Amino acid sequence: MLNDTIAAISTSMGEAAISVVRMSGPQALRIAAQAFKLPLKLTPRFAHLVSAIDSAGGPIDHGLLLHFKGPASYTGEDVIEFHGHGGVLVTQRVLERLLACGARSAEPGEFTQRAFLNGKMDLTQAEAVMDLIHAQSTLALRAANEQLGGAIGREAQAMQQEIIPVLAHIEAYIDFPEEDISPETGADLLKRIDSVIERAQKLIATSEQGRILRHGARTVISGAPNVGKSSLLNVLLGFERAIVSPTAGTTRDTIEEIIQVHGIPLRLVDTAGLRESSDDIERVGIQRTERELDRADLVIEVVDGSSPRNPARLTLSPELASRRILVLNKADLGIHPSWSAEPKAIPLSCLNGEGIEPLRDAIREVIAHAGPLAADHPIAINARHKAAFERSAERLRAARAALERNEAPEFIALEIREALQALGDVIGQVDVERILDVIFSTFCIGK
Repeated sequence: MLNDTIAAISTSMGEAAISVVRMSGPQALRIAAQAFKLPLKLTPRFAHLVSAIDSAGGPIDHGLLLHFKGPASYTGEDVIEFHGHGGVLVTQRVLERLLACGARSAEPGEFTQRAFLNGKMDLTQAEAVMDLIHAQSTLALRAANEQLGGAIGREAQAMQQEIIPVLAHIEAYIDFPEEDISPETGADLLKRIDSVIERAQKLIATSEQGRILRHGARTVISGAPNVGKSSLLNVLLGFERAIVSPTAGTTRDTIEEIIQVHGIPLRLVDTAGLRESSDDIERVGIQRTERELDRADLVIEVVDGSSPRNPARLTLSPELASRRILVLNKADLGIHPSWSAEPKAIPLSCLNGEGIEPLRDAIREVIAHAGPLAADHPIAINARHKAAFERSAERLRAARAALERNEAPEFIALEIREALQALGDVIGQVDVERILDVIFSTFCIGK
């Protein structure tokens, strides 16, 4: 595939001020010479005003063309970018002309895949490209930039460098079986293994943070009917998303929207009110509410604060109960004295907005405490990284146990090699063919 020259539209479809058509590969310059009226000298990294032309030499578009000479380019190959007018038809015509001149239409993520295969970035950095594009909060953007800068890759490589001398020692004893591992050497090897396991565990602990940053903390707004759940959703969003009515049971289905609270992405879910109902449709909505509560990262329980306190509360698991925020809505009507038994409850009025900022602060505190969503730990691994680090730590623990039992060094070395392979999977050093297609298939065309 690297022998092909690929082309794609790199800007989103639709009318805009400009569009970008990108081409990469060994024939990029030759194809550009056919598809554009180029100057006599094409200076790399300088913008040249050119015309895109059809097979008869007629104009298709006029714009700026840039040549990024490999290997000093995004993909490591010769790259041509044409910045033309942002119309749908004219942009498509330019791409069709490049394809007619010998380019191949790029697969999703193929530009970034080539950057990885040509050593311009490791696999974690390639994944960070899409994290950067999809970032929905300032914290997610920061984490994506850290990963794009190679933070996770450097950690994996540092762990490899720390464990490679251990493998070298073990393999030396395989070559000289008459020599036993001395207690001093064995203690040093165990110390190195423990250090790598500890580093792996710290990274694994950030996987929940990574999930929240990438997909948002699933925040379920729940409670009895007609307490103001939909009104709270609208207030948090800043626009009228859900229908609000004094009639109980108005919300029959779940409604999802994403917002940012103090840099934390929240996937807000408005749900049907929990009560006994004879309405078949409402019962389905209530069942969906119960399912959402099972999947929640955070529950905002809304009650009518102007009415007497009802001791009946949402039934949540012990873990989720610690991530519940009680909101006393309708505070503009006055809070009933019985709610003094709930000192951590937040008085709030969806009518005038009073209490919204304390609620936002409470959301940040609960998520940060449960995450942990720590600002001092910019690395946030994804599910693939987590599986690899877990596999590495598991194999190192097995090697440690075998070393303590003074088992045959061949078995110890095998466990350490598998741990190294797992760390290599993180950055794409070994056995990457089986995961490349999965990773890059999530990319948009032209990236």
